[in-house]
Amino acid sequence: MKTLYLVRHAKSSWEEPGVSDADRPLIPKGLKKTQLIVDFLLKRETKIDLMISSPAVRAYETAKLVAAGLDYPLNKIKTDRKIYDGYYDRILDIIYGTSNEVNSLMIFGHNPTITNLANLFLHPGIEMMPTSCVVCLSFNTDRWEDIPASEAIQEFVITPKLLK
Repeated sequence: MKTLYLVRHAKSSWEEPGVSDADRPLIPKGLKKTQLIVDFLLKRETKIDLMISSPAVRAYETAKLVAAGLDYPLNKIKTDRKIYDGYYDRILDIIYGTSNEVNSLMIFGHNPTITNLANLFLHPGIEMMPTSCVVCLSFNTDRWEDIPASEAIQEFVITPKLLK
């Protein structure tokens, strides 16, 4: 069984003049809402074998918050530019290329790409993943590269708003 978690980064600031898109920081509201998600994941006794994040500050900082909450080593969070570039097929390459020793994979990305990726597996799909949203899917396979031939099982779609 393989479990895939797709996470949209926490709420970030558009108010920083001169800060590039990749360097936009999280805002306190984003930190608070992500903690609600971490608490939810802890109640489900979530264990992650591998976390991969977009290198953008807002995604990587979200990954660090979730990692700290789930006791995942911060120095083991990988980054991959393909997640930031905006093409879900590049993220699929990452997923399908993941070592089969990894059973649970968490990817931190951006809209609209992360929603489009989730909707490849969700039926019916969702309109948009809000910030800090997590989509959890499981696949009855032992190989990441066999996911296209496996039926996706929607474990949950959780947003901070649903946890209030």
